[in-house]
Amino acid sequence: MEWLLSVHHAATWALVGLIWTIQIVHYPLLAQVGREHFVDYHRRHTRQITLVVGPLMLAELATAVLLVLAGTRDPWLLASLPLLALNWISTWFVQIPLHNTLATGFNAHAHRRLVTTNWWRTAAWSARGICIMMMG
Repeated sequence: MEWLLSVHHAATWALVGLIWTIQIVHYPLLAQVGREHFVDYHRRHTRQITLVVGPLMLAELATAVLLVLAGTRDPWLLASLPLLALNWISTWFVQIPLHNTLATGFNAHAHRRLVTTNWWRTAAWSARGICIMMMG
């Protein structure tokens, strides 16, 4: 069970660092790419960031489920589960559709919404990291 908790901690904290990097560096810089190169840049960005984010999100989700199924009832883990759900819901129903819009070319409104709504995930992952750190 210790290894499972360690993997969960590692996945969560890797995502905390990654989401802050995306929020502060990557997403704002999308506006600086230029229309001529935007579609190619965005396609490469989404493909390559998915190779990092995808396995980490799956590891975080799988280890959370396994910890609960194994009987872990730590209140900090349980408190973090709605935040985990928020991240998945926001990713699938907000960020991915906005990226799909941007995949056809730079759109200032979609970009602004991407940056603004990603603060939800940034806050949720940060709060999850704190919850996981507080686990006994």
